[in-house]
Amino acid sequence: MISTILNAMLPIVVTLVLGMVAAWHQDFDANGARVLNRMVMIYALPLVLFTGIVSTPRSQLVGHTALTVVLVVALLASYVIPFLIARYAVGRDLMSAALQALAIGCPNVGFVGLPVLGYLFGPSVASISVAVSSLVLVVFHIPVTVMLLTAGAAQRGDASGPPLGLPAQIAAALKEPMVWGPLLGFVMVLLDIPLPSPLMKSFDLLGAATAGVALFSSGITLYSQRVMFNLPIAVSTLSRNVLVPAVVWAAVMPLGVISDAQVKEAVIALAIPSAVVCVILAVQFRAAEREIASTIFWSTILSLPTVGLFIWLLGA
Repeated sequence: MISTILNAMLPIVVTLVLGMVAAWHQDFDANGARVLNRMVMIYALPLVLFTGIVSTPRSQLVGHTALTVVLVVALLASYVIPFLIARYAVGRDLMSAALQALAIGCPNVGFVGLPVLGYLFGPSVASISVAVSSLVLVVFHIPVTVMLLTAGAAQRGDASGPPLGLPAQIAAALKEPMVWGPLLGFVMVLLDIPLPSPLMKSFDLLGAATAGVALFSSGITLYSQRVMFNLPIAVSTLSRNVLVPAVVWAAVMPLGVISDAQVKEAVIALAIPSAVVCVILAVQFRAAEREIASTIFWSTILSLPTVGLFIWLLGA
């Protein structure tokens, strides 16, 4: 079991640290990280999700319907509930509450999920979970957060005009390759349209770089922010790494809506640390930058023992 945990998680931490070392050595800066992230989000990740889904048998895809519903509900709830608590129970400002909700409700599945879930459950199974989580991120998490941040910036006095409405945000998100790429893959599988093998191998060449480049650029981004630790960071890290997957595990097990294997997949997917997109938005809107960057840092570093704990408890 220790070997399984190390094989699944240690490459994540090592690659992240290498990115931080590269930034410390001044081989890359924040602008370089943005270029790498852009390559991943527009080309590499959509390709790997597309090919992963297209190579999945239709029966296996249909068999993941219940798991898809569980993931979508969990991802939505783990954003909305923390936002309501942070904004109305704790009294945080709109921008900080939105970013904290994003850090708690948005696992870094697009970057970390592929190597971890792929190692534990196989690449085709991992592609489905990663695609579903990425779609929720791009269609709901990012548009809603941007809308709230824009409204908060207007209240702060450094933005003009009303925030862009949610329908317009979603319409813009649907144009992103990370959204229509996986959707196209789902349609091709359901219609039984095969992808020629030479073309599949061509897409795999760039797609294979996704996880490594994404984690390396994440390390560069995190190094550019000064890491700290306080109560909000502790709450966000604990919620993302432990509370969300534990609550979903406790809620799903008695219902029996998904198989034991799918429970393991869902819980481990939801135990993955916070997404780096949180830092990108915090820097863009100049809100809670150190807090969010520190949350991503601690969530990622501590994911080695926390994800490992869930792998051990679930027997994955």
